[in-house]
Amino acid sequence: MENTSTPTHCPYCALQCGMTVRPLPQGGAEVSERPDFPVNRGALCGKGRTAAQVLSPAVRLTTPLVRSGGRLVEAGWGEALDLIADRLGRTRREHGADALGVFGGGGLTNEKAYALGKFARVVLGTSQIDYNGRFCMSSAAAAGTRAFGLDRGLPFPLEDVPRTGCVILVGSNLAETMPPSLRFFTELRENGGTLIVVDPRRTRTAEQADLHLAPRPGTDLALALGLLHLVVAEGRTDERFVRERTTGWEEARAAAMAHWPEYVERITGVSVPELRQAVRMFCEPESAMVLTARGPEQQAKGTDTVGAWINLCLATGRAGRPLSGYGCLTGQGNGQGGREHGQKADQLPGYRKLDDPVARRHVAGVWGVDPDSLPGPGRSAYELLDALGTDIRALLLMGSNPVVSAPHAAHVEERLRSLDFLAVADVVLSETAELADVVLPVTQWAEETGTTTSLEGRVLLRRRAVAPPPGVRSDLFVLHELAGRLGVEKGFPTDAEEVFGELRRASAGGPADYSGITYRRLAEENGVFWPCPETPEVLEALGGHEGPEAPEAREASAGHAGLQGPEGHTRPEARETPEAREASAGHAGLKGPQDDARPEAREVPEGREAPAGHTGLKGPAGHARPEAREAPAGHAGPKGPAGHAGPKGPERYTRPEPRKASAGQAGLKGPEGHTRPEAREAPGVPEGPAGPAGATVHPGTPRLFLDRFATPDGRARFVAVAHRAAAEEPDGAYPLLLTTGRVVAQYQSGAQTRRVAELNAAAPGPFVELHPRLAARLGAAEGDRLAVVSRRGRAVAPARITTAIRPDTVFMPFHWPGEGRANTLTNPALDPTSRMPEFKSCAVRVEVLGPEE
Repeated sequence: MENTSTPTHCPYCALQCGMTVRPLPQGGAEVSERPDFPVNRGALCGKGRTAAQVLSPAVRLTTPLVRSGGRLVEAGWGEALDLIADRLGRTRREHGADALGVFGGGGLTNEKAYALGKFARVVLGTSQIDYNGRFCMSSAAAAGTRAFGLDRGLPFPLEDVPRTGCVILVGSNLAETMPPSLRFFTELRENGGTLIVVDPRRTRTAEQADLHLAPRPGTDLALALGLLHLVVAEGRTDERFVRERTTGWEEARAAAMAHWPEYVERITGVSVPELRQAVRMFCEPESAMVLTARGPEQQAKGTDTVGAWINLCLATGRAGRPLSGYGCLTGQGNGQGGREHGQKADQLPGYRKLDDPVARRHVAGVWGVDPDSLPGPGRSAYELLDALGTDIRALLLMGSNPVVSAPHAAHVEERLRSLDFLAVADVVLSETAELADVVLPVTQWAEETGTTTSLEGRVLLRRRAVAPPPGVRSDLFVLHELAGRLGVEKGFPTDAEEVFGELRRASAGGPADYSGITYRRLAEENGVFWPCPETPEVLEALGGHEGPEAPEAREASAGHAGLQGPEGHTRPEARETPEAREASAGHAGLKGPQDDARPEAREVPEGREAPAGHTGLKGPAGHARPEAREAPAGHAGPKGPAGHAGPKGPERYTRPEPRKASAGQAGLKGPEGHTRPEAREAPGVPEGPAGPAGATVHPGTPRLFLDRFATPDGRARFVAVAHRAAAEEPDGAYPLLLTTGRVVAQYQSGAQTRRVAELNAAAPGPFVELHPRLAARLGAAEGDRLAVVSRRGRAVAPARITTAIRPDTVFMPFHWPGEGRANTLTNPALDPTSRMPEFKSCAVRVEVLGPEE
């Protein structure tokens, strides 16, 4: 390890760009490009390129801290863990299990997120667990599940974007938030496609667009409805697709027709000619996509807003077809996987619902517990934070910094201070960790092995490349040790691959089925797209699903039979994973190590390095692996019902002759993964790799919904929605709108990136962006200190005057604490379905401050 480069992935956004990390002889490490990974092809943004600097002991935690005499002092691991266990146990005895809260993060690996959810429900017995990913994609997830029966950020790989005809990009400034992805959109235009960007600001991304629509913040729902109205009025509806592959159209059409163009122009500020131009650009090509990000999602009506954009795709036949569809650009590094495996308030592993009896029986069987012992759904993220110090008396927080990132942040900070006890596990001493009673220093991306799931739904293997500083332990070690101290001796291993083996079984038969994925496959194939169910033959060979598992799950697994990957992927040895063999009949969960071996000695299993260059895997007829070719053969281009073909794509999208296949590939699931008779004749997938005794291995699912949607009848659901005002509109006291976002050199709450000198030099602090006309009215000049005031508080930052923003709107980035903390101002009004706060729109006034103010 000391002299070699290790292929791995970036710790930041959901692109999960490939990179290599090499330890340096003088200490530290360096990051290099990794051209073999298809998403970034070696390109890295400044954050990724400097990521190794956060590994330095000089900028991160290296020893536990315990509060004594009002300040944090160094302590030993035993003392710190004993104190946490004692306070959590005492709180549970005195106030009940739901007086304990757990708050996770979208940057945690799948293994950590899974273990954290299990810890909360099995060890603590609390329902009060959620994570900061609720603030990211929850509205898109809710809308996607409502329409399609399944949520995966992108139902297709990014490599499809350059080959579609038009993309509407709603509320995303990906040129700054995920710069390596911009090339897909540049290639789209080079190939003759068009890009429409919807954003109240003329961002770097909007500058690349063929058409920029700049709606008033909070009016994206009206905009989408106005476009759908024009689709109907101009006769651009795909009636056959609507009739044969959807339901609910009549109600959705009636709702849209109430939003005529002139009415929408008054609401949004987008002119009628621009609306008509957008409809023409979207409808004239044979294929098109709508991609949303936080702009339309972080609203108190975010679920309906995303639903309206989905309705536009369905009405025009731009879904469930090659090179078409709706997708969400997931933000956090493991925002997708983080919401699939149990740290969300209402979910169990495999994207199962916590209130589903069949799901409870299956997961309880894997965990070796009584299903009735599992708590029900708890509070959503903001509601959990709002209950701190009252109903919730003690909190365990991992990988999140809500003091900076939560809405109404001053109130959240006050709630955190009011707790009886706060324990934080983090890489750095964040603003939230500074408030804790105990702080635990934990390993980070390059110091541990684990998996993440990218915005494409591609499960990836991050490999350990360097040793952590002495005194640093993994989050899995923390949960293992706390579980033991709280009376649960087994079921919380410290080895990530062991945890992943249990996660595979827990997810089997669920919507996000990882059961056919192993670490070896991830290394050899540069990631695997879920759902990837295990075949019954391999399950039997591995001894999978042993113990008190519900028969429903075994039936669901049987429904996955016959899914095979590209010919020539014969790897019998790849399936002999130790974690499956270690499962006991009495407890399907994996046993942890018999001793308390340090996790840093166990993170990288021997022999798990990928072959040099990751070469050697061939697809059908000698095709290179997916990352090396234009598109996987046989994964797109199915005919719809009754032979209804969509717009033709390249020949590689043509499916083979129909054969029996599982719901996992066709995108079709019944209750808790049951297959239905009508789903079993869906077109299959190509022949694939063999497992033990010749069993076949599912190749993964890069493209969803091409045959059927994941609803009981296989049809997508229109949902009738109507425009409604933002939760808080401007008035005489607060006449302007504030919207928030990110800048290219910082990430999320800035806890890591603000510790990198190069990034701080590029983005040293917050600012207030405002239009010259507004600045003139206020008497503000460039660089003047401005106070932005909302009903919740006041933030101060220098003026940045630009014509790139609407005159009725101001913008602030949200990466900084202190007086420039943008989230002091933001509105915690919640979407009724997703429980997403309204970060993107609130009423404010702006005041020019004097030098001394």
